[in-house]
Amino acid sequence: MPALVSLAVWSTATKAAGIVGVRVWPASEYSRVTIESDLALKATHFVVDGPDRLVVDVEGLQLDAALRDLVAKVKPDDPYISRVRVGQNRPNVVRIVLDLKGHVSPQVFNLAPIGEYRYRLVFDLYPDRAEDPLLAFLDKPDGEILLKRDGPPEFVPDNRTDPAAKSLLKPAPAQPDVRDPALGESDVTLAKGGRPDRGDAFAKKPPSVARIITIALDPGHGGEDPGATGAGGSHEKDVVLEIAKRVRRKLDAEPNMRVMLTRDDDFFVPLNVRVQKARRVQADLFVSIHADAFVSPDARGSSVFALSERGASSTAARWLANKENAADLIGGVNIATRDRQLAGVLLDLSTTAQINDSLKVGNAVLREIGGINRLHKGEVEQAGFAVLKAPDIPSILIETAFISNPDEEKRLNDDAYQDRLADAVVRGIRRYFALNPPLAKTRITS
Repeated sequence: MPALVSLAVWSTATKAAGIVGVRVWPASEYSRVTIESDLALKATHFVVDGPDRLVVDVEGLQLDAALRDLVAKVKPDDPYISRVRVGQNRPNVVRIVLDLKGHVSPQVFNLAPIGEYRYRLVFDLYPDRAEDPLLAFLDKPDGEILLKRDGPPEFVPDNRTDPAAKSLLKPAPAQPDVRDPALGESDVTLAKGGRPDRGDAFAKKPPSVARIITIALDPGHGGEDPGATGAGGSHEKDVVLEIAKRVRRKLDAEPNMRVMLTRDDDFFVPLNVRVQKARRVQADLFVSIHADAFVSPDARGSSVFALSERGASSTAARWLANKENAADLIGGVNIATRDRQLAGVLLDLSTTAQINDSLKVGNAVLREIGGINRLHKGEVEQAGFAVLKAPDIPSILIETAFISNPDEEKRLNDDAYQDRLADAVVRGIRRYFALNPPLAKTRITS
């Protein structure tokens, strides 16, 4: 009997892992290779020069068709990988060689099972020097924006330089707060019809400032994290990326606005990195775009959320925030390199002023969205969304519709509806900035 027990233990210990799937996610920011298996894998890696290669030895594997399929997953337009080779290096060890298009900074790490995923071994290939999102703004037309007391903002061309773009390269000098202290923190109120109250502070004391409004658009999820999936097979990450691109095109057409997307393709961006990108370009507004899901297909309607420091405004808001905050675990964050200190700073510095401004823009956007789709709640809800915690940027999260509702899933995939939705978001943003022109101010250093 002891011999049988010993044999059973030996058989389990030497059992080769089964490959569940292999995936490659190419993007300009980094390329990711994922090997999903039914057992945890142990890997060692090293980089070879001339030509550049990443070599990964994975223990507990036997070469099979699934691993060979990795070779075909690499496309010619991958920014960092030219091809992949796999082979049985020695018994129970498979060697994977990634031929590279240049020098990279690789990260190789494991992810524990979560959601529908089993164990994952991940190779992330980053460029030696990460692209600065700020540089994407330097190709905008030259000129400046004049916010006038008696009219809409005016774009004034200037072929000599672009002061707005140059001002993005360093913190803007602080200027006096022109709000009327007697009006308190809420310096602008909206009447029921959506028009500014006659006593609003902007009409009394407009800020004299000339600069472009910078907006960070954040398409939720991406890459390994598909977000919610509709009954028809639509992935939230794909739908919200298309909507965000439509919003970007419309906002970029505005003479006084420029837009940064936290992702412009199908790849995963950690939640804290999304916030860092917005702060790096000194965004005046952060808008995260999602498509909700619920256990019941009957749930429907659009919602807008802001951050809360005092708990969620409803049980549903808390549930949704917890689900969205799990994106890092599903998308796959390398815990060894995650900037925990920054995450703590963002949490501690989230201010009442930021939340108040977020509620203002949230209400403006919610009102416009309500004109094209039923609202799930008639007011902006609040919860502890990690992606809304930039201390110095008004931030909202839009749940465009329930992708888990068959009717709304169809609408979310309809070009005409996506366009109307994008128009509504743009109108809400324009309304907010018409009543709350951004002041030149010094940002907290990134």
